[in-house]
Amino acid sequence: MLDGKSILITGGTGSFGKRFTRRILEKYNPKKIVIFSRDEYKQFVMHQSLAEIDVDKKVRYFIGDVRDKDRMYRACYGIDYIVHAAALKQVPACEYNPFEAVKTNIHGAQNVVDAAIENGVDKVVALSTDKAVNPINLYGATKLASDKLFVSANAYAGGKKTTFSVVRYGNVAGSRGSVIPFFHKLLADGKTELPITDNRMTRFWITLDEAVDLVFKALEESKGGETYISKIPSFRITDLAAAMNPAGSTKEIGIREGEKLHEVMVTQYDSLLTYEYDAHYIIYPNFEWWNRDAHFTDGGTRVQEFFEYSSDNNVQWINVDDMRKRIEEIEIVY
Repeated sequence: MLDGKSILITGGTGSFGKRFTRRILEKYNPKKIVIFSRDEYKQFVMHQSLAEIDVDKKVRYFIGDVRDKDRMYRACYGIDYIVHAAALKQVPACEYNPFEAVKTNIHGAQNVVDAAIENGVDKVVALSTDKAVNPINLYGATKLASDKLFVSANAYAGGKKTTFSVVRYGNVAGSRGSVIPFFHKLLADGKTELPITDNRMTRFWITLDEAVDLVFKALEESKGGETYISKIPSFRITDLAAAMNPAGSTKEIGIREGEKLHEVMVTQYDSLLTYEYDAHYIIYPNFEWWNRDAHFTDGGTRVQEFFEYSSDNNVQWINVDDMRKRIEEIEIVY
């Protein structure tokens, strides 16, 4: 699929971009992989970390910001596939700097759309988040707008060949800023009591490799307008605390601003356009340009009306013992 192709990854020095790049180099023989990001030091570190696998120097490092349309246009020249991972993601930072989030997550998304179309890119896959579903914070609201831009871009492309799809998942287990490294740091500092915002809280569990697999799936089969969502297990935050701190205790401290009790990936209203596949769901758009014969992926079954895919009503659950094993297998990023 990616042999001989040129791939651009925006925000490519993040956890996803690094793992995705490594997986491409291990599995395919691309023409080049362009890492588009703002931080030259992170690019240097990534270059060093890939030295043993990037023996043919396929990875190129392009300093730029998705806010800069001219730079985005230049980066897209000669590119076949784009994976858009660049975003401002920290909820408190977005709340305190709202228009900065708008400029990166919304204006930046439109720049990617325009640059992809004008440069004749074949396919764009944009990374989304559970927080874009019924958003209650600014980060989620900007990502909802971004998702809408990418889905509608399939009509905006007109007669051009570029197609756009979205991949949606929650916090990756062990990723920077998530609960596992937070708990791990507290325990490493000698704490015996872990703070829990609400004892009822549930979350989905997805690993970095599972997130990468879903993007590969979208790159391989998407026809334009789809939102891909993995079937993944749920866990209770109290079970996570018990797995990491079996001899300790917990303290409920109250839910934070912009935080939800449960993650939702498919709403009841999305269910009217959602199909279930073996390992994932696809939400299809409801626009005149979307045509079942041209855009539908075979093998799916329409979900029941008003079905909701939420971390609290999932059919797959991780218990404390399984959680302990999974934590040992993941990379924890601080």
